[in-house]
Order: sequence, then structure tokens, then C-alpha cells
Amino acid sequence: MDVGSRGKKREREPEPSFVTLEGGRAHRRLQMRRLRRRRRTRRAGELPLLVVVALCIALVLKTFLVQAFFIPSGSMEQTIRIGDRVLVDKLTPWFGSEIERGDVVVFKDPGGWLQGEAARPEPDPVVVKQVKQVLTFIGLLPSADEQDLIKRVIGIGGDTVACCDAQGRVTVNGTPLDEPYVNPGDAPSEIRFEVRVPEDRIFVMGDHRSNSADSRYHLDEAGQGTIAVRDVVGRAVVIAWPYGHWSSLDTPATFRNVPDRARRGRRRGRGGPAFA
Repeated sequence: MDVGSRGKKREREPEPSFVTLEGGRAHRRLQMRRLRRRRRTRRAGELPLLVVVALCIALVLKTFLVQAFFIPSGSMEQTIRIGDRVLVDKLTPWFGSEIERGDVVVFKDPGGWLQGEAARPEPDPVVVKQVKQVLTFIGLLPSADEQDLIKRVIGIGGDTVACCDAQGRVTVNGTPLDEPYVNPGDAPSEIRFEVRVPEDRIFVMGDHRSNSADSRYHLDEAGQGTIAVRDVVGRAVVIAWPYGHWSSLDTPATFRNVPDRARRGRRRGRGGPAFA
């Protein structure tokens, strides 16, 4: 103890202890390690929830908005080639829009249309097959096993589609079509026909006219080869894969010149691709 100037005793302050400081640092390090462990545990617990949410979002997109489709045949060449993946807009019809001439649509097989047209890929090994099935189910991978077809809409309900005029062109309501999308070397049609499309049905043809078992090959069936609108899955809007073949699937200009006899005065419900 020290004696102050006024004679009072003053206690000396204890000097910092090296052991005490080291103990404080060790305690803080321990606390930090515990905090990091809790954060890692929390993140690990959140991961399954995030996976479930992501899967739900993918399923909703596939079911209601957009779906990828694998192209197994050459019936739409050169516009869409074998092995391409296309994205199909499934939302547009919900807003009152209607299928229009020139649209490329995916539709359910009405019965027997797929025979001899689809060139299916080689089967995958067991493990790869199971993984692909899961990814396809949630919409992250297009299915190669869907019983669907893809064609171009030439005529809609009320239209008269015929072939051919004096220049060998397909006509819709008497107006000849200029079809630059037809596969090079193909005639617009080697089959002569004239069909009045019933309401709520469509007349479809492939762009590879010599390699497409489309409406022309089913003229003797009910509906004269036309497809019910309710069987349409959606409208193909873009070729998404492979990257080098990416392109949007816009409506060709030639269809703008076709007079709309059956639906004159009705507004077009779609203003463009769903992804715009």
C-alpha cells in the first residue's frame, strides 16, 4: 500500500494478469466457433426446404406456364431440326388468346399420327435413365417420350385450305401462301386437297412437306385431318437448344394477307411471344 500526501493509505491497483487476458481470448474464440457451428447447422437445415421450394416452382412452371420439348423427327426441318429443344408457351390461351395461322404448335397425338414419324433416341443406362426421369418430371429436362407432335398451323376454324393453285402453292381462303419456311427442295404439297376447317379445329402441316405425316395424310378420318384445339398443348415460341440454333418462332408474314372470313371483326388476343 502507498501512503498519500494527506497520510491516507491507498491500495495499489492490481496489474493485468497475462493468464486472465489469455483466458478471455480463448473464451471469445470458443464462442466464435460455436456461432459458426450454429450457422452451418442452420444452413444445412434450410437446404432441404430450399430444394423443395425450387422443385415446386419448377413443377408450377411446367404445368401452367412453359415446358421444354425434345424434337425426335425431321418433320419441321429446316425450321426445327432433330434433337432441338423448344420452349412451349402454355399460358397464352388462358388470357383469351387464340391459335393463329402460322403458329408452330405442340399437340397430343390424335391417334396413329406418330407411327413411322418419330425417330426415337437410343435408350439410356439404368442410372442415367432414372435421373432423366426425375428431371423431366419437374420440367428441368424435356422428355423424349411424350406422345406429342409439332406442326405449323395452316388453317383455323372456318378457313378453307386447298392445294394447289396454278403455281403449285397452298391457298387459305383463296389466298396463296408464300412459304419460305418450307424445307428446300420440297414442293408445298404433292397431295391435292381442299378442306373446310370445322370450328374449334386446326389444319396443320410440317415444314418438311415430304417427310411430314400431317393433316394431309388423314383426310379420310373424322374431321378431315384437322386437330381439335383442346388437344393443343401450347405454342412453340423459341428454339432453346442447341445454342447455335437458337431462334424465336415468329408468325410468317404471309399469313397476314389471308382474309379472316370466319372470325372477321374478332380481336387477336396475342400481342407477341409470351417471353417478350
